[in-house]
Amino acid sequence: MNLADALAALTQLGDPERAAGLATYHKVPRDYLGIPNVALNELTQGWRQELSVEARVALAEALWKTNIFETRIAAAKLLTQARIKPDEAAWALITQWVPEFDSWAIADQVCLAGQKRLIADPSRIEQVEAWTGSAHHWTRRAAMMITLPWTKQNHPKPQELEIRQRVLGWAVRYVRDENWVIQKSVAGWLRDLGKHDPERVEYFLANNAKNMKPFARKEAQKHLPKKE
Repeated sequence: MNLADALAALTQLGDPERAAGLATYHKVPRDYLGIPNVALNELTQGWRQELSVEARVALAEALWKTNIFETRIAAAKLLTQARIKPDEAAWALITQWVPEFDSWAIADQVCLAGQKRLIADPSRIEQVEAWTGSAHHWTRRAAMMITLPWTKQNHPKPQELEIRQRVLGWAVRYVRDENWVIQKSVAGWLRDLGKHDPERVEYFLANNAKNMKPFARKEAQKHLPKKE
């Protein structure tokens, strides 16, 4: 599968009317093909099954560089899989893309791929922590989004709890950031954690809610037990 064949397959699935709607919604100046997500999933799933890891990484890199909305989504979907061996090249490519984030949908799809690689090797959290000091707000946001799996455990193991606490430490700094995107990333992380570790979320809010935007406080409390 080369880039030309991949682009031809993607273009065939496009819908100009849908593409115009996507351009209006995302408000980021790039080309849009208008491919439904279901069709994009089916196409990239087939590519994952037929291509080697090396070929998938190469195709993902080439697709990303075209800077079309759906090609960037497809690039991330090519690398969204729990088991990829070896996965060093996939992780390197994902981290290479992070500074180029400029829209919710693309960033979220790449972070979903990154979550799988971070779970496969939690020591990569050291690289992710460096993102928290970036001047690029999408990179700072990515640190929260890529670590969302650590909100899910009801009974975290020591290493899982260590990462959970580390990310909450980032969140303490983040809530002082006026950027809406950053505030929302913290709120979403706390919201998801509230399903599994409400006491930790309540402690965080007791100490930091004063620095959060009202919408972020409300979102963070969504799954906490109701007070009598």
